Amino acid sequence: MDRLWRDAEAAYRAEILASLQAMPSARLLDVGCEDGAWTDAVRTRLGIAPQQVSGLEIEPRLAERARGRGFDVKSGDADGRWPFDDAAFDVVHANQVIEHMRRLDHFLLELRRVLAPGGIAVVCTENLASWHNVGALVLGFQPFSLTNISGLRSIGNPFAAHADHVQAGESFQHTYVLAFSALKDLFGAHGFAIDHAWGSGYHPLPRALARVAARLDARHAHFIGIVASVPR
Repeated sequence: MDRLWRDAEAAYRAEILASLQAMPSARLLDVGCEDGAWTDAVRTRLGIAPQQVSGLEIEPRLAERARGRGFDVKSGDADGRWPFDDAAFDVVHANQVIEHMRRLDHFLLELRRVLAPGGIAVVCTENLASWHNVGALVLGFQPFSLTNISGLRSIGNPFAAHADHVQAGESFQHTYVLAFSALKDLFGAHGFAIDHAWGSGYHPLPRALARVAARLDARHAHFIGIVASVPR
């Protein structure tokens, strides 16, 4: 299970980078940037300097480490107002963040507010309709992606140790886990144009087969991602 999870994670990160192209003048915001390590990979793909990168991170210690990379990182909760100006960014990236939000519409409203016309949002999350979540429900257990509903411990799934990959605590629990179609519908409802959407990981298939299956049937892949743009 650990190997399948790592393979799926590597696949979706590759998809994120593949969805971007060099934009030397771009301004990047990474929502939930943690220590900035993955932010740096996104920055490198865009071909921009650290001074063109901003971040929003709820954990102050991680935010400080990201600042050490030369990024302008604000400490704050994405469920509140984002401390950035309107139309300030050309690219907004949020990896494994939207499922932790308590206010989905607020997240999309802030995302659109800080994006400049023609800007793009790249969002990746877990898929509620993945086969391993469906299988858990069929067997009468909590879906893998919704086992950390308590700040005390994972509950409702005997395999929950594989499902928890974030810190315990209310701010880090999964609140809304979306299906592939719902993710696209949510962005469409907020006036975004869907440029590209994908799935990665397809349990219990091994890496090569999972890559093909996720491409053919993103609706049941482990992770789902979307690239959406703000019309000019």
